[in-house]
Amino acid sequence: MPTVYDVPANTLIKKITDNIKRISQVKPPLWAAFVKTGSHTERAPQDHDWWYTRTAALLRKIYVHGPIGLGDLESMYGGSKAVGYSFSHHRNGGGSNIRNIIHQLEAAGLVTKQDAKGRVLTSKGRSLLDRTSNEIFKEMIKDKPDLTRYS
Repeated sequence: MPTVYDVPANTLIKKITDNIKRISQVKPPLWAAFVKTGSHTERAPQDHDWWYTRTAALLRKIYVHGPIGLGDLESMYGGSKAVGYSFSHHRNGGGSNIRNIIHQLEAAGLVTKQDAKGRVLTSKGRSLLDRTSNEIFKEMIKDKPDLTRYS
């Protein structure tokens, strides 16, 4: 059975985004329309559904990177910021939106905290990602018949 590693990340995130919109516990807060995603960005995201896209991307990151903490996720979603005439420096992504998304995923039962190691997916979250990966892989097979030996 194909997993998250076998399908393109952008396709998986788009498909998971549609699934997450149906989960009642995951909703963007009122401030999400006005906030930047970190100090390295100049503006707020232009996509109105960026909260759901970030949620899907976080689910995939937690799946791939195992028990992972908030600090590591902030670093992954960070970027470079110009500092005057000097070289650019790395800035972490905004922790508030990542933290709120993780709390919503915990309320939905998709993510759980593992002692002091960080967050991991529950069986429900892993099942959601694996099932979606399987659907995407089947669509890929329809387009390329030479991939049928992998299913």
